Amino acid sequence: MIRRLLHSLSLDWRPLRESRDFRLLMIGAFITGLGTQAALVALPYQVFIITRSAFQTGLIGLAELIPLVGASLWAGAIADRMDRRRLLILCQIALVVISAALAVAAFAGTPPVWLLYILAGLAAGASSVERVARTAIVPNTVPPERLRAALSMSFGLFQLTAVVGPALGGILIAAFSIGTAYVVDAVSCLGMVLAAWLMSAQPPIGARREPVLRSIREGLGFVRRSQALIGSFVIDLAAMTFGMPRALFPVLSVETFHAGAKGTGLLTAAVSLGATVAALTTGWLTTARFLGRIVLGAVAVWGLAIAAGGLMTNIWAAALLFCVAGAADSVSAVCRTTISQSVTPDHVRGRMSSVFSLVVASGPRLGDIESGSVAAVTTPKFSVVSGGLACVASCVLVGILLPQFTAYDADQVPALGGPVAET
Repeated sequence: MIRRLLHSLSLDWRPLRESRDFRLLMIGAFITGLGTQAALVALPYQVFIITRSAFQTGLIGLAELIPLVGASLWAGAIADRMDRRRLLILCQIALVVISAALAVAAFAGTPPVWLLYILAGLAAGASSVERVARTAIVPNTVPPERLRAALSMSFGLFQLTAVVGPALGGILIAAFSIGTAYVVDAVSCLGMVLAAWLMSAQPPIGARREPVLRSIREGLGFVRRSQALIGSFVIDLAAMTFGMPRALFPVLSVETFHAGAKGTGLLTAAVSLGATVAALTTGWLTTARFLGRIVLGAVAVWGLAIAAGGLMTNIWAAALLFCVAGAADSVSAVCRTTISQSVTPDHVRGRMSSVFSLVVASGPRLGDIESGSVAAVTTPKFSVVSGGLACVASCVLVGILLPQFTAYDADQVPALGGPVAET
């Protein structure tokens, strides 16, 4: 009985063993992810130390959002017409240059906040293109029967970097400087460059040379016709916009918990620690059918845990509740990714991935703006608690307004996904 339970929870590692390209992709993503997550701690911490303003710290999200939107939509069209491996390499080289510029600015003294906003926007744009290319590559590195396991593993390793990376960032800042965290980020991006260079070519299957704007319209049209996709995107956007108070982590750490940079790293890592544990025990999801219902339940748990964490006065209690939230987010993410990749044919996968990436990446940025703005006119605690409760309310609305998403059945994917219109 116990052995059967453990087997149902354990992650299927066969994609990593059987596919060289998938293995290289995961190794590269893990190495570069460590540096990226360290920089995600450094940037808001740096802005808050310079400005002492929760609002200006939250504006990082706005600075990142505009280039992220444009780059994501463009990236989807490009990823469906060129070698996705080459696109991945070019993006990582751009990220090396941007991280090096952040390091130079930090070592030079106290940089103007507007410069940090500009570099943050450039990094967000390059990262969005990189994320689209990498996401579109995964389904072509493993056979269809291994896809759900590969997606779980990909998300789990990403979350593992989000545990180690923020902790590493907090330690680097405390022991050395903010600039050191950016240097580590720049060097780590070279890991993905090397891994992608060693992979086989990844051209899109059935690619068509059509005008970019027409290609983007086709991709958006495909997404619009599927309630399964719309529901997964809307619920994630609501969860991250209202319930991801990452811009407030340095504020809470400094002003509420008096824990400085290390506390900022702890709070950031706590969410990802819970997500990692959950992602690496998602064997039971390989046979789950009603993924839409699982997503709604997981997002509700996420919101309640975030709201409860905002009420805490002890940093370890808050971190524990953020761990619970992260675990719920992990279950939601694996299910949402499975839905989106399963209903999408390869020749439109880059464009679907661009919308997916846009939602996943813009949600936390909108959350930065929302949480920072609410905290500026009320208190950080009220911002966190109200945001978590808004997540729960969004689950109810999505469940009522998008019944096909709620009823999504993994055994009936074609009926819910719908065909791609030929243009």
